[in-house]
Amino acid sequence: MSARARQAADSPILLVEDKDSLRTMLRLALEAQGHAVVEARDQPEAEAALRASHPAVVLSDLRLTNGDGFGVLRAAKELEPELPVIVMTAFGSIQDAVAAMKEGALDFLAKPIDPDHLLLLVERALSQRRLATENLILKAELAQRRGAPQIVGDDPKLKQVSVALQRAASTDTTVLLEGESGTGKELFARALHALSARADGPFVAINCAAIPETLLETELFGHEKGAFTGAAARKPGKFELAHRGTLFLDEIGDLPLLLQAKILRALEEKRFERVGGTAPLQVDVRVVAATNRNLKAAVAARQYREDLYFRLSVLPIVIPPLRERPDDIPTLARFFIDRFCRDLNKPPLMLSPSAEDELRAYPWPGNVRELQNCIERAAILTEGDTIHSRHLNLSFRAGATPGVAEEDAGPWSKVDLSGSLADATRRIVAEVERRKLEQALKEAAGNKGRAAELLRITYKQLTSKLKEHGIEI
Repeated sequence: MSARARQAADSPILLVEDKDSLRTMLRLALEAQGHAVVEARDQPEAEAALRASHPAVVLSDLRLTNGDGFGVLRAAKELEPELPVIVMTAFGSIQDAVAAMKEGALDFLAKPIDPDHLLLLVERALSQRRLATENLILKAELAQRRGAPQIVGDDPKLKQVSVALQRAASTDTTVLLEGESGTGKELFARALHALSARADGPFVAINCAAIPETLLETELFGHEKGAFTGAAARKPGKFELAHRGTLFLDEIGDLPLLLQAKILRALEEKRFERVGGTAPLQVDVRVVAATNRNLKAAVAARQYREDLYFRLSVLPIVIPPLRERPDDIPTLARFFIDRFCRDLNKPPLMLSPSAEDELRAYPWPGNVRELQNCIERAAILTEGDTIHSRHLNLSFRAGATPGVAEEDAGPWSKVDLSGSLADATRRIVAEVERRKLEQALKEAAGNKGRAAELLRITYKQLTSKLKEHGIEI
């Protein structure tokens, strides 16, 4: 079987035909090309198969003994507007086929059926289906910040993570990535997806902490038209978009308790309902979750469901913080320097020995993300061909000036005043802003909505600022 046929075999085709002989002939023709086929004899059977099998294409006769092809078409479009439907009709009823296409059918086949023509239309429908799904995913990804860096480093702890990823990729089990903020958990999730048998399927990511609780359920499971005020059309959720691929649930530790039960059911049964819907949807999704919280402690404090924790942590993988692999810091710094020089159309920059020493000595509480932001800022500020310590802006955070007693140094000894007035002002304002954000989050016990109220800014402004400063909770 060809690679294309194997891919098609993963996408079932719903075949609706009441004549047993014709249905058998069409099924055999489709299966000979590697397609999986789900059969139905009438409209009620077709509607049940639509909900149960999640087909990629529907092939239906317009005239059925119980119901008709128009009812199948409407049910398919009601379930999923982008689902391609091909209708079959007798030669003398082309008018019916035209009416079906006006209602949303992709194409029609006139009887007697030419198997070659049938297979051509099915391949075209499958291609359209793949493009529609990819477009939905791309639209969501275009709104995100540019992608995370490649996995860079040779530390033995990092190598252990790579080996664990390769072992996990050979299974379809849920994986839990644990690590501090900024360690690159999404990057490792993407690597796991690329190594798995689902690599040709979609990778869909959602940050459970970045979306208000009132919207998170609809983002995950989608909603029906009219489910709530403003729901003008049906919207597929992340679980649907990730069908036959990988769903990355970032910051799963911040999932509200009310949603945890629904997530558990979706993980165990691969089944859920859209918000405002009653028909269960079946999906084939591999879930990778990530957290920077201690979920065991959250379970003990009854802030997290124990059954969901055990379901998520079948294959836990711990990603080491940057401070535990100091030899990778210069390697990562040079990687980011090369990238940002290309992005900024600047000639290659060198890293001075003193700057490298300062990078090694700094504890990097924000991990790789903080290092990336630091190097990007340094690449922008550097006017010569070398990045020096003063361009890193680490002295403000690292403590008092070396050799000066803390009680005698005064606060200004910790401030990097190098460069122009605008440069120094920008660094100081950024540091004050970062500290104020952290203070508000601490006062709000990590509740982002409450922190936004304390800061008198919107939730959206808060999440944007946290991302800008590399702060996660």
